[in-house]
Amino acid sequence: MSVRASLPRPVKIAGRRASVRLGTATAERRQLPSFIMVGAQRCGTTSLFRALMSHPLIHSANYHKGVNYFDVNYDRPFSWYQGHFPTTSVLRRRVKGTDGDPVTFEASGYYLFHPCAPERIAHHLPDVKIVAMLRDPVERAYSAWKHELARGYETEPFEDALDLEDQRLEGVVERMEADPDVQSFSHRHHAYVRRGHYAEQLQRMQRYLPAEQFHVVDSESFFTEPESTYGALLDFLGMPAAMPEKFDRWNGRPSSPMPEETRSRLRAHFADHDEALAAMIGRTPAWLT
Repeated sequence: MSVRASLPRPVKIAGRRASVRLGTATAERRQLPSFIMVGAQRCGTTSLFRALMSHPLIHSANYHKGVNYFDVNYDRPFSWYQGHFPTTSVLRRRVKGTDGDPVTFEASGYYLFHPCAPERIAHHLPDVKIVAMLRDPVERAYSAWKHELARGYETEPFEDALDLEDQRLEGVVERMEADPDVQSFSHRHHAYVRRGHYAEQLQRMQRYLPAEQFHVVDSESFFTEPESTYGALLDFLGMPAAMPEKFDRWNGRPSSPMPEETRSRLRAHFADHDEALAAMIGRTPAWLT
């Protein structure tokens, strides 16, 4: 265990706050991300994040997997966001003796789904590359429900939560788009079905950023064929090949299986959305093969 990981939580929180204050004051010296993982939630992004962190030239935001600036922290100045990343001088020291230039990134699982995040990202980082990790939307919905239930953010059984989703999210996107200060608990934590409408979310992002800056990783392919899937991502990022010692799975939540009736209901719902995604990315998503 690292020294930082062994520290008491209040000490770690104080250290992060001090780091951000210092980072904000020295924002111009800090290296903004070359790419951002935008989600999707419960699709294996933590596992991919850890694989990327093993690369000698790839460095995350300080203290954070994700900064969540372009979704829930956009009321802060952009210098606050810059302050989360390492300085260029620190990065040069880290990669001394390694061929290639260092890059930074972050991974915030709400960016893909947040209606305002794409325009904000494009405004501040017009050349940034976007990595979206997608999973079978049926399995993603169930995994998200288990996740929110375990965190205390959900109290309803899965089938009831699905039935309540339209009511919980009615008019929310319109309010968020009309007022940048609006945040919605249900939009962030109760969108089990809507977060699986991947083509809609990618299309919204591509209104502001060109398609060639996007790369889609299928979660199923990453876990069954990690070397080739990860290698294709490194090619997209323009990074030299450097494989982790091993590819681990993080943040899984074992539980009882989904009822088959519910699975069939969701599979039918997502059929058109999966078809739209396949047309958009030019291949059949791995969960359908």
